[in-house]
Amino acid sequence: MDILSFIGVFLAMFAILGGNFIEGGSIASLVNVSAFIIVIGGTCGAAALQSPLRVMRRSVIVLLWAFFPPQISAGLALEKVLSWSNTARREGLLGLEAVSENEPDVFTRVGLQMLVDGSEPAVIRDVLETQLQTRLEADLAAAGVFEAMGGYAPTIGILGAVMGLIHVMSHLAEPSKLGSGIATAFVATIYGVGSANLIFLPLAAKIKSQVMRQGQLKQMLTEGLVAIADGENPRNIELRLQSYVDAEA
Repeated sequence: MDILSFIGVFLAMFAILGGNFIEGGSIASLVNVSAFIIVIGGTCGAAALQSPLRVMRRSVIVLLWAFFPPQISAGLALEKVLSWSNTARREGLLGLEAVSENEPDVFTRVGLQMLVDGSEPAVIRDVLETQLQTRLEADLAAAGVFEAMGGYAPTIGILGAVMGLIHVMSHLAEPSKLGSGIATAFVATIYGVGSANLIFLPLAAKIKSQVMRQGQLKQMLTEGLVAIADGENPRNIELRLQSYVDAEA
């Protein structure tokens, strides 16, 4: 669990609601169902229109990474690579067959199976880097959905404000109906700007950072597997991959 994401959400909401309270406002004054439907519904609709279905499905998965990122570290990955290297030196590459069958990560399992099959180091690198690049592009596209929503939300908030003002103008002769239109106008702007800068854009940035982190770990595993295929000494492999661990510190 990424506790910093939860703290960020809490601080953002506390700052907005706390500042509103200090100014003498109430939470009820910021609640407007019409404005919410216009801004959030319109933003989600625009994002759905611009994105293929596969990207939208992937965006739901990577959204969880902002709060519950995959639990694997460079240190743990290094330990696994060194364990594989020692096994290969003692038992040969065929000794990794049982390890590959029990490996839950598909990317790693493919690399281990290629080792067991005796594939050339260059072939292993080519296959794994192709898989890595493909996954990175898909995950970054999914993160881009939230970035796009951050761009649409303020504009749709302005659209909601204009709609509220139109409602006001159509009831100028009925003062009792002016309040709801004005409220929708101002609250829609708050929802648009607030959701973009407090939710959608930060989410996109956090997800992208997690995607790049996963990419670095897979690159680390690729280097380790290729080194094992080359028959390198475990100590040399450790020295080569230590920089990935240091980068996480």
